[in-house]
Amino acid sequence: MAGTTAVGGKPVYSDSYKGVVLGLLVTAYTLNFIDRTIIATIGQAIKDDLKITDTQLGLLGGLYFALLYTLLGIPIARLAERFNRVSIISAAILIWSGFTALCGTATSFAQLAAYRFGVGFGEAGLSPPAHSLISDYFEPKKRATALSIYSFGIPLGTMVGAVAGGWLAQNFSWRIAFMLVGAPGILIAIVMKLMIKEPPRGHSEPDQAPASPEDISVDTAPKFSFLGELKELASVAGTLFGKWPVLHMVLGVTIASFGSYGSGQFVPPYFTRTFGLDYAQVGLITGIVGGISSGIGTLLGGFITDRLSKRSPRWYSLTPAIGLTIATPIYIAAYMQPSWQTAALILLIPGIFHYTYLGPTFGVVQNMVPTRRRATATALLFFFLNLIALGGGPPFTGWIIDQFAQFNFNHDGGSGTLAALGGLLGGEGGAVSFAAACPGGKAPDGASLALVGQCKASLVEATRSGVIVSICFYLWAAFHYLLGSIGLTKALSKARTDRGEAA
Repeated sequence: MAGTTAVGGKPVYSDSYKGVVLGLLVTAYTLNFIDRTIIATIGQAIKDDLKITDTQLGLLGGLYFALLYTLLGIPIARLAERFNRVSIISAAILIWSGFTALCGTATSFAQLAAYRFGVGFGEAGLSPPAHSLISDYFEPKKRATALSIYSFGIPLGTMVGAVAGGWLAQNFSWRIAFMLVGAPGILIAIVMKLMIKEPPRGHSEPDQAPASPEDISVDTAPKFSFLGELKELASVAGTLFGKWPVLHMVLGVTIASFGSYGSGQFVPPYFTRTFGLDYAQVGLITGIVGGISSGIGTLLGGFITDRLSKRSPRWYSLTPAIGLTIATPIYIAAYMQPSWQTAALILLIPGIFHYTYLGPTFGVVQNMVPTRRRATATALLFFFLNLIALGGGPPFTGWIIDQFAQFNFNHDGGSGTLAALGGLLGGEGGAVSFAAACPGGKAPDGASLALVGQCKASLVEATRSGVIVSICFYLWAAFHYLLGSIGLTKALSKARTDRGEAA
């Protein structure tokens, strides 16, 4: 195949070919996040059309997607340890793209929820085999960088989804937005199957030369047994949750993602509700501003960490700890601004520090396990991360916004975040139902101007408060990353020794 040669029975892939492989995987991950997160941008349109609450909106963007996504990730990963990873990825893209398009046909909350389950089913088949492929194409010292480039699909997909989704929802409808963003996946699935070569397992590990020069065959993998599968899962779980530094990095990425998924789901509605911007304007603000900032941070996280780790591997954990700590107050300042222009300008900054945690965390997880457990390690990480963060973050933020709105509605339309939080903790939510008085967050047609203003003020302040509360989870995550730096050097060195590699 073009881009490869054989040396001593071992294929050698050119840098340009590896770049093509990584580029296609980034494209797939970009589509993954477009289809996953577009619901945040067009969520207000769905809320208005289907008359749903913010809690329900959070469930559509979180738990209903995350359930199958997390549950199926592990069995798909076990298949990826034995069979062709490229084929698994291609099939997964076709499935999630089809269900994304079907979301545009939903006429009820229940139907849309069912299709979101389907999107999660397909998307479960991407990252575990993709992380495993990248680890076979790139040696350990370049792995965090390669995985951060792959993770660039997160901000890129979020950006494209926000801009395209907002424009389509504004000029056509939220249904058309779903249908059109789901279509490109079919072409990408075909291109990936034709162009990406399945590398031998452990191809890029030091002092290892896999015997097979072509695709890995099933008979080189351990024979299947149910007990054997349980032992493999237990071994990987022991690495992720039984080793101090890895455990705290897993907790760090999970808690940071909880805050990120939760706040991110309601940032577009925040700009719409607070400043009266249309869906296209909000898509441009949240997509381009957030995409640039978080994209830079995602790439820098891998590049900086791979460079600093030459001094000490502790920087795999210290870089995220520092980045998240710096980002938190800047985010809060942005959402306290009285104008969207000022808020947007400030939001150009924090993502550069915030998203430094992705590449280093994924790099450590891949470097801590043997070659035939890497897809499984990613699946177990994503199971824990996404069930809690993606499954819980958006519903939590939606629920707390509903609670804040209830409190604000019963206390003259608006209170500060700390005052409202204190009131809620003290059981002072109020007797009048905000959801009943303001269905879908708005006063009913024909309502008095006073009620219209009260509904709007209550929801605006509640949305701001909910987003800020979710952002504060970043400080909790930073603390775990700091703890994770303790003993990380020793843990990585032992993992290399256990695999029989040179230190």
